[in-house]
Amino acid sequence: MKLRSVSRRWLRFNHPLSCLLYLPLRRTLLVFAGMIGVLSATAALGQDTAASSDIPEAVAVVLNTLWVLFAGVLVFFMNAGFGMLETGFCRAKNAVNLLSKNLIVFALSSISFWAIGFALMFGDGNAFMGLSGFFLLGSDNSPATENYSGVYDALSWAAVPLYAKFFFQLVFAGTAATIVSGAVAERIKFYAFFVFSLLLVGISYPITGHWIWGGGWLQKMGMWDFAGSTVVHSVGGWAALMGAALLGPRLGRYMEDGSVAAIPGHNFAIATLGCLILWLGWFGFNPGSTMTADPLAIAHITVATNMAAAFGGVTATVVSTLYFGKPDLSMIINGILAGLVAITAPCAFVTLESAILIGIVAGIIIVFSVVIVDRLKIDDPVGAISVHLVNGIWGTLAVGLFADGPGSLYKDGPLKGLLWSGDVTQLWHQLVGVLAVGGFTVLFSTAVWLLLKVTMGIRVSPEEEIEGLDIGEHGMEAYAGFLFREEVKGFVDLLKRMSGSGR
Repeated sequence: MKLRSVSRRWLRFNHPLSCLLYLPLRRTLLVFAGMIGVLSATAALGQDTAASSDIPEAVAVVLNTLWVLFAGVLVFFMNAGFGMLETGFCRAKNAVNLLSKNLIVFALSSISFWAIGFALMFGDGNAFMGLSGFFLLGSDNSPATENYSGVYDALSWAAVPLYAKFFFQLVFAGTAATIVSGAVAERIKFYAFFVFSLLLVGISYPITGHWIWGGGWLQKMGMWDFAGSTVVHSVGGWAALMGAALLGPRLGRYMEDGSVAAIPGHNFAIATLGCLILWLGWFGFNPGSTMTADPLAIAHITVATNMAAAFGGVTATVVSTLYFGKPDLSMIINGILAGLVAITAPCAFVTLESAILIGIVAGIIIVFSVVIVDRLKIDDPVGAISVHLVNGIWGTLAVGLFADGPGSLYKDGPLKGLLWSGDVTQLWHQLVGVLAVGGFTVLFSTAVWLLLKVTMGIRVSPEEEIEGLDIGEHGMEAYAGFLFREEVKGFVDLLKRMSGSGR
């Protein structure tokens, strides 16, 4: 009892939050309301001054750091969205495998990006890659900006501590690796994906990211990608494309006569939930890339992001209805995501009207891209290639078409786009970036996939694929006690009707 009373007295008078613990509830709420009021007033003050010069530097650093970490947490939550989306789009017998991949991929990304990825991407080096700051051990005096001293000059403009910079960039790296998971779903070996994710996040992603965001040759040339249509989404899409192509299609996906057999997902409720989580996460993905609590920029980017997503989803709904005869839920979901991916590169540099046009085009592209990818017999169960690669390219090129000019909407930016100036320069810079990043990622991904194929193997056996990866790879079921025998029986009957599959 004596020890307890002493602990209480120490907590009451010495702990920083002791006043809140011992205040009545009403007074506690008033304290929190006052804190929120101070922060709101400070943010409003920043909105009234272009350079936020009236905000004390220490307060500005706190606000910037809180904003960057909050946005990073939203992007981290996108892992849940990807997990739900991919699992719902695929069959019940593979649910554990998909959830496992989406869970482990961020852990792998954290380790790989901490050890070498962040240094290769943002460490001081040359035009090709960073060569400093491995394991976050490089010198750095962040959040100082004017008198920055350290080995991460590419991020010296962000007035937040180094760890905040690292965490925000980490969640982007994890997103690139997660994109691959959906395209290779239902037939890849778990540990093959495990190794590929480590190498993608540790080597390929940061090298091409350095070219655009780390002071590399594309950035110096004049290519712009505000939040990662190419840096994140196209890189993940190129890696996914090569993985899906080398793995081959799922059993029963393509008939001998060339027709495509539908393999419907088992739970579109969680797929829809996944889409909504991703939509929410994008409000951290794009606005958070300001890496500063700039009210005007954050508001503009948020609304531009949302409108592109909305028009992408609506357009995909209309186009899929005209093309397929009925509105396809999977197309609605992917139309929203296509709009989000497409607006990611230009969100800070285009007007709201341009963002709407970008979303409309994305909604059209996604429908026909999915059809074309299927006709090429590249089996992508969730449409990741069409969403992230194709619309990542579109969004990157859209900068060269729709950009409003440097400093027009954001403090810096690309040259005025072709549609507004008649000048093709910015579009050319964007195209060079798309081709360079695509070429490097294809070569790297192909080499890694082939190396894994001849060493540990990348595809499960036909028997394991038919039974389901949950049992074969993990020895458990996602829905214990539920037997999906009708699904298995129907699939076996389909295989019997096929001939010449060679499997």
